[in-house]
Amino acid sequence: MANTKEVAMLFDASHCTGCRGCQVACKEWNVLPARLGLNANPFTGSYQGPMDLNGDTRLIMTFDEKPSGNKYHPIDWAIGRRSCYHCTDPGCVQACSSGALQKNENGVVTFDTDKCNGCTFCQAACPFDVPRFRPMDGKIDKCTLCMDRLEQGGKPACVHTCQPEALDFGPREEMLKKAHARVEFLKKKGFAKAEVYGENECGGLHVIQVCALGHEAYGLPTNPEPKKVINAIDVMKPVTAVGAAAVVGALAVSFLANLGYRRKAVTLEEAKASWTPEQRAKAEAEAAEIRKAAK
Repeated sequence: MANTKEVAMLFDASHCTGCRGCQVACKEWNVLPARLGLNANPFTGSYQGPMDLNGDTRLIMTFDEKPSGNKYHPIDWAIGRRSCYHCTDPGCVQACSSGALQKNENGVVTFDTDKCNGCTFCQAACPFDVPRFRPMDGKIDKCTLCMDRLEQGGKPACVHTCQPEALDFGPREEMLKKAHARVEFLKKKGFAKAEVYGENECGGLHVIQVCALGHEAYGLPTNPEPKKVINAIDVMKPVTAVGAAAVVGALAVSFLANLGYRRKAVTLEEAKASWTPEQRAKAEAEAAEIRKAAK
């Protein structure tokens, strides 16, 4: 598959059985650690596990039960998919203070781990709260649609392993066509709220979803938009006599200003505690570059 062709993944919630084979495939292909010890994953009462994304988990299948109002079918069981949606207008790329995140011509948003300084601006800017911090190495991690597989003409690992064919992958226009055809079919079968999600959101997503019960049932936001985040490097470029402490301070201000955008709040001290010596050295180097450019 040509690397410059705009591509997309299609997730059809009405086909998904919740087997979570895609989660396992994601872990295996991307060599992401998982808790394997005895009782390392305590039972929460939910089929969902883990309960949210984290620095070692790029994909989770969500499970939600809602009353249907139908006595013959009292429960609507909504099985959703939560991972990076690869926006056409990616707030994470705009907010990234180190240039680690980039949008490719095929629509996939990838990242360079070596460039990441762990500022977490991307997480604050993302309307889906997707990028997650890895305390182990002080970096951000998220889905890349298995860009390494795409470059070799393959498909994402999750798509490759999906048994009920709830996942598909190909040219974006083709995926949208399939999604609309499926929604039309579902509506004829009585799914009045069935809809396509991702066609226009954030400029158009590259993970298109067929929401049989409407996007709200799967926890998807209505009219999501990238959050406005202070980019410390851009803000301080015109300022003279800026030191590394100011860079750190600006990162802290932005961090606090955007706590409200997160599903799980993290304190400033928790964030700073996870900074590595390499990250601090990078902040000092960036500050030096700013002072040099301002002279």
